[in-house]
Amino acid sequence: ENMSCASCPITVRLAMEGVAGVKSVKVDFEAKSATVLYDPSATTVAAIAAASTNAGYPAKAIGN
Repeated sequence: ENMSCASCPITVRLAMEGVAGVKSVKVDFEAKSATVLYDPSATTVAAIAAASTNAGYPAKAIGN
């Protein structure tokens, strides 16, 4: 949520990549979504979503 400009996905990506255990992040501006590859033994979906939320872009897990 809250992504309204071209630099917003960069902020979201950097916030999520800053979480230990995150291996890669792909943000889709049009879909307002992110696909994250992470090590589940090092972090959780909740921690990754919290990093985005703390950066000003509320996130929640959907799908797997």
